[in-house]
Amino acid sequence: MNGEKNFEEEVKMEEEKEKVVFMWGYLPGALPQRSPLLSPTIVRTPGAEYTYKDVCGGGCGFAMALSESGKIITWGSTDDLGQSYVTSGKHGENPEPFPLPTDASIGKAAAGWAHCVAVTDIGGVYTWGWKECVPSGKFLGEQPMGANVEKDAIERQSSYLNEQVSPRSQGSQSTGGAFSVGDPRGSGEESTKRRRLSSAKQAAESSSSGDEPLSALPCLVTLNPGVRIATVAAGGRHTLALSDIGQVWGWGYGGEGQLGLGSRIRMVSSPHPVPCIEPSSYGKDRSAALPRGTMGSEGLGLRVPGNYVKGIACGGRHSAVITDAGAVLTFGWGLYGQCGQGSTDDELSPACVSSLLGIRIEGVAAGLWHTVCISADGDVYAFGGNQFGQLGTGADQAETIPRLLDAPSLENTNAKIVSCGARHSTIITDDDKVFGWGWNKYGQLGLGDVIDRNIPAQVTIDGCVPKNVACGWWHTLLLAEPT
Repeated sequence: MNGEKNFEEEVKMEEEKEKVVFMWGYLPGALPQRSPLLSPTIVRTPGAEYTYKDVCGGGCGFAMALSESGKIITWGSTDDLGQSYVTSGKHGENPEPFPLPTDASIGKAAAGWAHCVAVTDIGGVYTWGWKECVPSGKFLGEQPMGANVEKDAIERQSSYLNEQVSPRSQGSQSTGGAFSVGDPRGSGEESTKRRRLSSAKQAAESSSSGDEPLSALPCLVTLNPGVRIATVAAGGRHTLALSDIGQVWGWGYGGEGQLGLGSRIRMVSSPHPVPCIEPSSYGKDRSAALPRGTMGSEGLGLRVPGNYVKGIACGGRHSAVITDAGAVLTFGWGLYGQCGQGSTDDELSPACVSSLLGIRIEGVAAGLWHTVCISADGDVYAFGGNQFGQLGTGADQAETIPRLLDAPSLENTNAKIVSCGARHSTIITDDDKVFGWGWNKYGQLGLGDVIDRNIPAQVTIDGCVPKNVACGWWHTLLLAEPT
């Protein structure tokens, strides 16, 4: 009897352990000297008023985490003037709760290049940051908004996309343009690989620059009646949201097909359903699938295995989703093969990654130019751009179809969680190890140096068990539980 009591007390103590957050890499404003963190460093909280529940990565210059009480915690900034990519919050060295116009608890959150999106415990969605990433509609600003008002707003009928979409042939090509190294729209490094564009489109492509004011305050995203969002993903300039019944919604910039609507519509100003799975698709004869395994907006091609979507990911300008049957669909920019379709064409509609059929994929993450998947067996598959070793293949050439990682460091271990930064990748294994690979100019691999790695390298973190990892563009956050 006494042994049982001691066991119960031990279990209770185990449950009450406070989780900690480690960070490594570059986060302007997170340290007085603004220097990169080359090794895992504990993120200190200014007081005991909150404890960490999860990590959400972050975009350019800021980091995000969630507290046990359902608050978003942010820190970091972007320039010497204190202008933060997370608007209307206090940012700097110390993590601070971010002010949202709702009393509801936040359960999930994601950060893109310069915008954020958060999900409340009743399925509502707030977004803020870069103007073009925030749906048009009622901006709440700092007006107080409780859960009841939010619930009413969720129930209201939303307006559908008013713009005419004119589908163009799948696989038509797009350009990268001359943008800065960190910009989700492209890179100066890809100058030799740019596609040609008419001068008119080139001008249009450059019309939204990173210099414009990032002044959109948090607003409640209006969805159709009854829609409850379970989780969200944020890319360079687009957002995906997954409902509790497995329906994907998208909004923001769609010029390369990253919204999966079958066209190059430049701006979707309100949430629109993304056609990932046909209701009758599950259970069909897969032997009739087309070689590329595509499912276009007209319903041609492969009948995608699955009844609903269970996972979503946004890269710089591409997207990926996983069905309940473990199939992977990709759409968007394909210049580096990041859609895994065996070509460098853009995918304007969700297309099944045919080479992964028969492998049950459980997790997916997307970076600026690359995609990483993990299977139910714990294997890691990577495809897309590989300029900095972010695929972990041991080489630097791009892969247009998924490649199984066979690095010695991953032998006899199974991946269970994956996250991608702009040009680096991180996994947690089932034996509680953390591995990173790719670009390491700012120490974002946590290996104590600034040397890139093209194969997975173990990150040393003593005295704790890793629970989740979330990569920002140039940094990495790890949620851990002290042992």
